[in-house]
Amino acid sequence: MRLNGRRESSNVEDRRGRSGGRLPGGLGSLSGLGGLGGFKKGGLSIGAIIVIVIATWIFGGDLSSIFGGGSPLLNNGTATETSYTPTAEDEELARFSRQILASTEDVWTQEFEKMGKTYRAPTLVLFTGAVESACGQATSAVGPFYCSGDEKLYIDLDFFRTMRHNLGADGDFAYAYVIAHEVGHHVQHLLGILESGHSQMAQMSKTEANKTSVRIELQADFLAGVWGYHENQLFNSLDDGDIEEAINAASKIGDDILQQQGQGYVVPDAFTHGRADQRMKWLKRGLSTGDLSLGDTFSPRYEQL
Repeated sequence: MRLNGRRESSNVEDRRGRSGGRLPGGLGSLSGLGGLGGFKKGGLSIGAIIVIVIATWIFGGDLSSIFGGGSPLLNNGTATETSYTPTAEDEELARFSRQILASTEDVWTQEFEKMGKTYRAPTLVLFTGAVESACGQATSAVGPFYCSGDEKLYIDLDFFRTMRHNLGADGDFAYAYVIAHEVGHHVQHLLGILESGHSQMAQMSKTEANKTSVRIELQADFLAGVWGYHENQLFNSLDDGDIEEAINAASKIGDDILQQQGQGYVVPDAFTHGRADQRMKWLKRGLSTGDLSLGDTFSPRYEQL
């Protein structure tokens, strides 16, 4: 991506070097990048990174050490300082994240104006190790996530290194896709889609709730694509291969791919974020059209997604 000279968003909280204490959970809807091992706790959908974490939730293990329970990174539920010293790569990734967030602000402000609405920008929280949000406390093992309770998206920059080394999903536009997906959940929140979906899930069987979660996540992928389309229209920022980077990232985080890696077989009823081919399909649709009217993932039959 060509980002030289581009502005950086000021809607950023840099909490790196602090391990956050817990806040009461259930104060908002929380959503993550998804197929990186998404799981549900209290009706909240989040993403996990490491295969061992994926295996834990697949096999019914105890996730309390990952989300809301006693984390070794916490000191009696209070914020603590760590010895974190950012590297040059960390600072470059932080600057990149601020630039991408600024781009999402520009694009979605414009798109909301077309709908006769006002866009309210989210805040990006950079953290290391563990963090507190209005949706609860989490460690970096859950991956990037969005909390509607405080309208903030949370990212530990180590996640991008995990994408490169563990998932084989590298490149600046692949990283941008991660941020744009979380902002996509914010867009869903502003439009009332996120809360409506989670409300429906609370009334459904686990299998049906999982299907609604897939619809929510595929739409967030589509919205990430819509951002990418208009980002390029506004700034002519995409280089050869950029779109392929994002599509490759989507191909690595399907529920089917990660279940196969984590347990050696696939359980479709346990999908919460969509198959790899579905995630690529909806991301591509957004990237190729930029047309919000084509992003309805709730009306089609589930088998047609």
